[in-house]
Amino acid sequence: MNNHDAAFLERAILAGAGEEPADLVLKNARVFSVIDGSILETDVAIVGDRIVGTGEIYTGETEIDARGRVLVPGFIDTHLHIESSLVTPFEFDRCVLPHGVTTVICDPHEIANVLGSEGIQYFLDSSLRTIMDIRVNLSSCVPATAFETSGACLEIEDLLPLRDHPKVIGLAEFMNFPGVLAADPKVLAKLEAFQDGHIDGHAPLLSGLGLNGYLATGIRTDHEATSADEALEKLSKGMTILIREGSVSKDLEALAPILQPDVSGFVALCTDDRNPLDIAEEGHLDSMIRRLIAKGTRPLDAYRAASWSAAKAFGLKDRGVIAPGWKADIVLLDDLETCQVSAVISAGRLVGKKLFDSRELIDPVGLTSMNVSHVDAEKFRCPAKNDEVDVIGVVPGRIITEHLKRDLARVDGANVVDLDQDILKVAVVERHRNSGNIGRCFVNGFGLQKGAIASSVGHDSHNICVVGADDLSMATAVNRVIDMQGGFAVADGDDVLAELALPLAGLMSLKSFEDVRVDLEALREAAGKIGCVLPEPFLQVAFLPLPVIPHLKLTDKGVFDVNRFELITG
Repeated sequence: MNNHDAAFLERAILAGAGEEPADLVLKNARVFSVIDGSILETDVAIVGDRIVGTGEIYTGETEIDARGRVLVPGFIDTHLHIESSLVTPFEFDRCVLPHGVTTVICDPHEIANVLGSEGIQYFLDSSLRTIMDIRVNLSSCVPATAFETSGACLEIEDLLPLRDHPKVIGLAEFMNFPGVLAADPKVLAKLEAFQDGHIDGHAPLLSGLGLNGYLATGIRTDHEATSADEALEKLSKGMTILIREGSVSKDLEALAPILQPDVSGFVALCTDDRNPLDIAEEGHLDSMIRRLIAKGTRPLDAYRAASWSAAKAFGLKDRGVIAPGWKADIVLLDDLETCQVSAVISAGRLVGKKLFDSRELIDPVGLTSMNVSHVDAEKFRCPAKNDEVDVIGVVPGRIITEHLKRDLARVDGANVVDLDQDILKVAVVERHRNSGNIGRCFVNGFGLQKGAIASSVGHDSHNICVVGADDLSMATAVNRVIDMQGGFAVADGDDVLAELALPLAGLMSLKSFEDVRVDLEALREAAGKIGCVLPEPFLQVAFLPLPVIPHLKLTDKGVFDVNRFELITG
C-alpha cells in the first residue's frame, strides 16, 4: 500500500502548485469529466500514485504527449471471479489491465470452495504484488448450499481473521438467499459481522416481500438481474445494479435501457466470469462501454458507471475521477465513442512490459487437489424411474436453466440419450473426498452428436461436470481431467481430442494467458467437431452444477430443484 506521509504530501502540494516538477505529466490531454460530461484540454500532473494538478500547464520529470487523446478514469470491474479467467492473478493482471481495468473487486469463492482459507490467502498475497489493484470480498457461501460436496466449509470464524487485510472490502455475494430469508443462524452470524461494511448481493429473480427481507440485512448490490423490470425494482429499493457481461451470463442487451442519466450513479459494470479467449476477441469492460454507447447510452453515463459509480458503491473513496487529490488511475483513449484504449496509467505508472516484469510473483497453491479415482463407463448409467425424465434446459447466454420434462427410451432398464431431441447425459463426479458420489441427469441445448465435454470448473463446489452423448466418451473425458489435476477435455470414445490442464486448484492454468487462449481455441474447435452448438461450451458446462441459480441443476448428490431448494433425486 502507498505511504501518503507528510513528505509525500509536501511534494504533492509543491508539484500541484507548479513550484516544482511533478513525477509524471500527461501533456496536451483532453480530460473527460464523468461528473458533467465536459472535456477539458489540459496537462495532468502526477506525483507518486496521485493526481496533483489539472487545468494548468505543468512540467514533469517524465512527460508523455497525450495530444489527440481523451483521458477517462480507470475502469472498475465491480464483481468477478479471477479463477474464471483460467489463469493466475498475475496473468489476469497482465491480460486485463491493458484494457483499462485498473481495479477489480473479486470474490475468490471458486478457489475457496476447493482450498478454503488457503485459497483466499493466495489471492490476498497476490493482490499485494499485482500492478492492477485487486480488491477482495470475502467469500460468504462456501459451500453455496448443503446439497453438494465441496473441498471446504468457511464459517464466520474462518473469515474474521482475514477481515482487516488492507485489500478486503467486505463480504462477497450472498448467494444463499433462502438461508437469509429463513434467518439461518450461520447466515445471520456472517451478516451480523459485516453490518458496518459492504455486503454484496446475489438474488436472481427475487422480488416483492422476499426482496425486502433480503435487503433488510444491509445488502446493497446485485449482479444477477437479467431483465430491465427486475433491475428497476431493485434500483427502486436502494440497490446498485451491476450490469454483467461475461463469457456465459450476458445481460447487457437486456439491461442497457436502465442506464439513464437519472440512475447512472447507481449502476456499475462487471464481468463475473470471462475467459482469455473472449477477452482477446472482444475485450473486457472496454467492450461493454463501446457496446453501451453504440446502443445509445450517453458516453457520460457509460464511463460514469465504469468508474465513479463503481467506486462510490464499494467505498473506494480515492478513485473514479480525474482531478487533483485523486488516484492516478487513468485510461488514454484514441476515441471516446468506441473506447479504443491506447495506454493505461495505473497508480501513476505507465503500464507496459517493464512494469509487469517488476512484480514479485508467488508460488501457486493447490496443485494436487484432485482426490478422486478413475471412473468407468458403467458409472454413467441412468436407471429408469419414471415415464417422464427431468431434463436441464440450457439457455445460451444465461446461467438460468429451464426445468424440462421429456420422455426417453429405456434400454436394459436405463434411460438413454436421444440425439434427435438433443437430450444428452450430464453427470457431476465428486472430486474432493473420493466419496464416489456421482449425480446423473439429462440436459438439452448442447447439440452434441457424439463424444463428451468434461470440466473440473463446476460452480461453485468445482466437482467434475461432464456432458456427453455416450458413456465411454464421458468416462474418457473425466479420467483425463483427473490425470491433469483438473482442466477441460473433449473426448470421442477412447480418444481425447483437445485439453487444457488447470492444475492450480483444478481451476487455473500455470501457462500464460496467450497460451491458454490458443488451447481454448483448440477446445472450442474440438467441441464443434462433435456437434456442440454453444459458443462457450466449457463455462456453460461449469454452471450446470450451480444450485443457487434457477431452475434445475445437478450436484454430486443428485438433481436439484432450485425453486423448491431441494434435491428431487439422489
